[in-house]
Amino acid sequence: MKLKRIQEAISSGKRLDGRGLEDYRDIKVKTGVIEKADGSSEVFIGNTRVIAGIEISYGPPFEDTPGEGILICNAEIVPLASPEIEPGPPDEVSIELARIVDRGLRSAGIVDFSKMEIIPKKTVYVINVDLFVLNHAGNLIDASTLAAVAALRSTIKPIFEVKNGEVVPSGRKEPLEIRSTPVSVTLSKIGGALIVDPTSEEEDAMETRLTITLDEKENICAIQKSGSESLTLEEVRKAINIARSKAPEIRSKIIGGI
Repeated sequence: MKLKRIQEAISSGKRLDGRGLEDYRDIKVKTGVIEKADGSSEVFIGNTRVIAGIEISYGPPFEDTPGEGILICNAEIVPLASPEIEPGPPDEVSIELARIVDRGLRSAGIVDFSKMEIIPKKTVYVINVDLFVLNHAGNLIDASTLAAVAALRSTIKPIFEVKNGEVVPSGRKEPLEIRSTPVSVTLSKIGGALIVDPTSEEEDAMETRLTITLDEKENICAIQKSGSESLTLEEVRKAINIARSKAPEIRSKIIGGI
């Protein structure tokens, strides 16, 4: 019955919560919410709530990028966030969420990893982005991307130095240099229509989901599709145009929240 009501509302150009098809729920961004983190943020999109924490450490570089720093994204949906989440190791939703956010940040070049060496080819800075979903009311990807970017923009990086061949804290800190402020726009296809910022109920009704990550110049940094239903070229073009029209609105929330 609820599925039918969702489809009927969307076919009329409205949604059950009163929004238009291309309207986001209310977005709130706050930084500095975790005192012991190097950077942090809390994001609400409607009732969806995500907290991001940044920890900067050091370690060996990846073999295929020996001169570059490392970015690691992890995501956890706490059991209380959704009745569908069971306690235990990260599920497929959490793993996919972390992967999509990670890909968007890397593809946008949010930081210059080539400037993050401590000992050339041996030791580099490691940026850990930990995402915690505290309430799942739909559209975790956009909320998590917002949280990650806002937290990174607020990060104060500890500076490590080399003494007697060992890497040690210098006691000094500096703002993490950010080169880009990417945002993601997620659309769901329901009954042939594209909607932005789906609620969890709308996600249950969707046939396909498309997430588009863009930088400030409206360049597409990443596209991720999920769901069994295909999209026509015309639908993809429409989705990209919608994403480009919504991205500045979302990005302004990041700037305003810091």
